[in-house]
Amino acid sequence: MAEAEEIWVERYRPKKLSEMVGQEEVVKRLESFVKQGALPHLLFAGPAGTGKTTAALCIARELFGGTWRQNMLELNASDARGIDVIRGSRDRDSSKSGLPSVKDYARIKPIGDVPYKLILLDEADALTSEAQHALRRTMEMYTHITRFILDCNYSSRIIEPIQSRCAVFRFRRLSEKEITQMLKRIERGEKLILRTDAIKAIIEVSEGDLRQAINILQAAATVGKKITEKDIYQVSAKAHPADVKEMLELAVSGKFEEARNKLYDLLIGQGLAGEDILKQVHREIFNLDLPERAKIELIDRVGEFDFRLREGASERIQLEAMLARFGLVGKSKS
Repeated sequence: MAEAEEIWVERYRPKKLSEMVGQEEVVKRLESFVKQGALPHLLFAGPAGTGKTTAALCIARELFGGTWRQNMLELNASDARGIDVIRGSRDRDSSKSGLPSVKDYARIKPIGDVPYKLILLDEADALTSEAQHALRRTMEMYTHITRFILDCNYSSRIIEPIQSRCAVFRFRRLSEKEITQMLKRIERGEKLILRTDAIKAIIEVSEGDLRQAINILQAAATVGKKITEKDIYQVSAKAHPADVKEMLELAVSGKFEEARNKLYDLLIGQGLAGEDILKQVHREIFNLDLPERAKIELIDRVGEFDFRLREGASERIQLEAMLARFGLVGKSKS
């Protein structure tokens, strides 16, 4: 892939644990494991875009050097959730994926001086219970030549026998300071002009997901080298928080027609999805100048309308009904 076409998430992905942004305590413990060469099975749990896969790749590079690709199998468990991907099957057509089963790869001896190789199971919490029990047995049988790194969003979905065999590391969402640090690094590398309000907008939209933050920045940079707050909201398909807050203030103050017109601008004029608007409504309620009791009532209503939308109801009708409810709540508190 030409450099101009390269995804920035990959271009700026750290090669060493020491280059990672955030997760200081996790990185410190992992560096100790790598330095000693005594790596246990690992379970990385946490939200998307917080560095779980990156940490696994950094471990492989630091352990194996130039042969890390030959000594690491990376599989996405959400693509192949069944037991066949773990233990193999006579009926399974291995040519479909071009990759061996976990069991087949686990029994192969590593290349080089390190006495074991790595298997990274991304999104391991998507594995079925049957597949996880088969994985537990594979981990037991081949632990002398294979170490597993399981990457998941929810550790509670991993069966207890696997959790007890792993050192568990919990990755937290990245802070504003940490995301800003990476965005500034990319700004220098790509010779961008990134305004302060644009950085705040990226942080607002990404919600601690560094991968999403970088992707938003790259999308905005296709328009020009100077990136503004407006560019960020346009490429991220998000409404400006001020627009959502204005709509809510109109609704709770009893100006239903004006609030509905603002809603139509978000839905039709800006082309936003109803669920996305509802998520932003949830966030902006806390910024309204209302008593806590009123905010609690509004949040309760948001939950109700979120359920209706997920059940397939009309987004325009439901969001209008939500604004009407907000008006009633505002009237009762006035």
